[in-house]
Amino acid sequence: MTIRVHRPREDAEFNFILGMSKVPVLAYFTGTWPKAIEACRAMDLVVGGIADDYTGRLTAVRADITRCPAATERYGITGAPSYVLLKEGETVAHGTGPTTIAEVRKFLDAHL
Repeated sequence: MTIRVHRPREDAEFNFILGMSKVPVLAYFTGTWPKAIEACRAMDLVVGGIADDYTGRLTAVRADITRCPAATERYGITGAPSYVLLKEGETVAHGTGPTTIAEVRKFLDAHL
């Protein structure tokens, strides 16, 4: 069984997912402008590549910057891809730019 990557269509749905999660949330923010698309697709593969390892310990949320502008602002997102680890809605750690599966695992293991 793998974790499902939630894809909220708006800020209200993003907030609902955060409120319902009983485990920390890895929220990664993506963009649809030409320079961001390739890096954001790579981030999709990275998060998908670690899903099995964090089942039951993590909720993953893929938020589009243009669809979730309030969340983007709240968490200080200035570019895509960017990611934040949230516990009870509060930022524990954050990162930016495309990254590898190994780097995301190290990031999560340090903070979970």
